Amino acid sequence: MTIKSPKAASAAECRSLEQLPNIGPSLAADLRLIGIHTPAELRGKDPFVLYQKLCAATGQRQDPCVLDTFMAATDFMRGAPAAPWWTYTPQRKALFGQV
Repeated sequence: MTIKSPKAASAAECRSLEQLPNIGPSLAADLRLIGIHTPAELRGKDPFVLYQKLCAATGQRQDPCVLDTFMAATDFMRGAPAAPWWTYTPQRKALFGQV
């Protein structure tokens, strides 16, 4: 049985990508693929640019929910409270339309 790593309650506590709320092993691997190896590296990053880099790196369009998750992770690292990724869906649709 795999035990999930505990999620960080704040950006200051977050040491590994897997400790970010909404980020599991698969998305952590995706972030590493595009050059993000620590949560601190998400500070000041544009989630849409991260999404575009991931699409380019994998050679395929990623599910828009990945963008929602990147929005949640970058907000969290800016000091916002942890929120489920799907709370970012309306904002993503308003900002970026169909991605």
